[in-house]
Amino acid sequence: MMKALILAGGMGKRLRPLTDDKPKPMIFISNKPILEWQIMWLKSHNIREVVLCTGYMSENITEYFGDGEKFGVSIEYSKEEEPLGTGGALMQSEPFLKEHSNFIVMNGDIMSNIDPNSLILNLTDGLIGTIAVVALRSPFGEIEIKEDGRLSRFTEKPILNDHWINAGIYCFSNKIFNYLSSVGSLESDVFPLLAQENKLSAIKQNNVKWRSIDSHKDIEESQKEFVTE
Repeated sequence: MMKALILAGGMGKRLRPLTDDKPKPMIFISNKPILEWQIMWLKSHNIREVVLCTGYMSENITEYFGDGEKFGVSIEYSKEEEPLGTGGALMQSEPFLKEHSNFIVMNGDIMSNIDPNSLILNLTDGLIGTIAVVALRSPFGEIEIKEDGRLSRFTEKPILNDHWINAGIYCFSNKIFNYLSSVGSLESDVFPLLAQENKLSAIKQNNVKWRSIDSHKDIEESQKEFVTE
């Protein structure tokens, strides 16, 4: 059975005062925390074994989720005593994952409906990892101007389909542990090396919901996009 790991140790300094008394993944979107959205999303894709990598105010997470039984999943915990970075946190979690040939990893501040099976099915021989990528949304309005200076088109914050960004959702082979150290970043230290060795594949995600919760504005937008049924 597929297993998933969620990197949930983030402090979320930019989201204060909301994160003064809770870690970033426990910020509520509609009427449940980001982590609960993620766990139920995994469960909907038949992924029911979850490892939560905790750090800042970890007790907030463990008290809410426990062993996962009331959410219909099994939850284990890997706690960082000090920040290790995304790569270090994954490395510390190796004992929970080493018996699995591949597994899902995701950042704990992502709201999405991406199908993880698209990553799993594309993790072919020779690859260490697959990364979900989404089209970049421009933070600005885009305009087209005619020769006489008048506007022919105005689009508020368009999707830029020729620019792709990391969605923070991955599927890794257990060979990923050969590339990790006790402290370090997946994004800065590991992915550039894997890309250089041609062992990383990007899986484009079209027509999906996706948002990284990095600002109060992101929370407001997610409240509209992700509504509890």
